[in-house]
Amino acid sequence: MTYYSGFVAAVPTERRDDYITHAKASWPMFKRHGALRMVECWGEDVPHGKQTDFYRATQAQEGEVPVFSWIEWPDRATADAAWAAMMSEDHPETEMGDMPFDGARMFWGGFAPILDLS
Repeated sequence: MTYYSGFVAAVPTERRDDYITHAKASWPMFKRHGALRMVECWGEDVPHGKQTDFYRATQAQEGEVPVFSWIEWPDRATADAAWAAMMSEDHPETEMGDMPFDGARMFWGGFAPILDLS
């Protein structure tokens, strides 16, 4: 069954193009490890909540925009194997480049679909 790795981060507005470049550079690595698709979304209509929201979750600072992204895998076993392999490999700087955001404020998780409607 399809499996998804989801990510949320806060990216400085002036680094939007750098973020896109970074994401494009990372795709070959994910694809090599079995990913089927990668989607990157720039926040446009992201409200500030009263209790919680994407800004609070990422500790977004002035001038930062929440991004939401996901990687689609054929199944959880492929995703788990890919993450284990990627964490143990040495990735040259040229493969992914510098992260244009504070990775310490990014959060992620793995998700199994429970409903998929078209």
